[in-house]
Amino acid sequence: MYDCIRGGLLARPDQAPAEPPDGAARPATMSDVAFRAGVSPATVSRALRDQPSVSTATRDRVLHAAADLQYVVSPAASGLATGRTATVGVITPRVTQWYYSRVVAAAGQVLRDHGLDLLLYNLGDGAGRSRFFERMPLRRRVDAVLCLSGELSERECDALQRLQVPVVLVGSDTEGFWSVRIDDVEGAVKAVSHLVNLGHREIGLISSTVEQGFPFTASNDRRRGYEFALSAAGIDPDPQWRAAAPWGLDGGASAMAELLCRQPHPTAVFAESDEVAFGALRTLRRAGIRIPAALSLVGFDDHEMADLLDLTTVAQPVPELGRSAASLLIAAIAAPNSRPRAISLPTRLVVRATAGPPGAERLA
Repeated sequence: MYDCIRGGLLARPDQAPAEPPDGAARPATMSDVAFRAGVSPATVSRALRDQPSVSTATRDRVLHAAADLQYVVSPAASGLATGRTATVGVITPRVTQWYYSRVVAAAGQVLRDHGLDLLLYNLGDGAGRSRFFERMPLRRRVDAVLCLSGELSERECDALQRLQVPVVLVGSDTEGFWSVRIDDVEGAVKAVSHLVNLGHREIGLISSTVEQGFPFTASNDRRRGYEFALSAAGIDPDPQWRAAAPWGLDGGASAMAELLCRQPHPTAVFAESDEVAFGALRTLRRAGIRIPAALSLVGFDDHEMADLLDLTTVAQPVPELGRSAASLLIAAIAAPNSRPRAISLPTRLVVRATAGPPGAERLA
């Protein structure tokens, strides 16, 4: 089941609790401010929203009364008055995973700097995703949506469009929505071309199987990039040099073990993500296979652990994806009738120690 977390990322530290603790004074209301300032509650509302119909002297009196009483405007009440909630909905498959947590953290900082809260929905699994899009709990609760949930079905697109608020996709693009992503095909071409330029022609691929309910374009696009780079080099890819397993370290480990059981072995392997590559490295090192003397390995992402493990990889600007998505959201909120834009950020090859020329230690 999906989880809902309200506030900055988990909760804003400056957000007052909904109910005062036992023994604490009752929070001031708008009526209290009105009584202190000697005006009506409607005048307090207009003054706090800086409406031109309130004189400077009256506004100052209201502001002083609000400060004396430590009055905090209710976000719900403010939303009713302005039609805005000052809240952005964020949809993510699993907030604990490295990529999603980095994107959300970077986007959240930009949004908070612009006075916007985050309402975070962690889908968790395919069933949670289905329930979320069926119920669509964001309705009338957000000014915009940041969606990291991968490729959207027609039904899911319809559910988001019915919200009638700007939607920004991260990592994919769909007609009618704003989007920020990288070119996964081009990134994979960089990885495989690097291995080709080192002299490899027997290049394997470790890809991830699609999890039920979470279709992602990145895996297919990176596989296409692998095939394109080999074709451009005049290399006919051997199907036996491909292995697929569930995403993650254990999946990468089992996929590499599968490749090592095949004859002949590839001299190099492209893993579609660094976390898959980490598992492949574990298998190779436990098998006593020297890297890159006997086998080269390239990943994709530039995970924060990639440098520690000296993994050659293709870096994608994950925090910048989050910041760019947040900037698009802010622009879309300010100009809701503007035409959605799609932004593609560049990737770059990061050369480290796991890839080298085909060595003398050819695997038997």
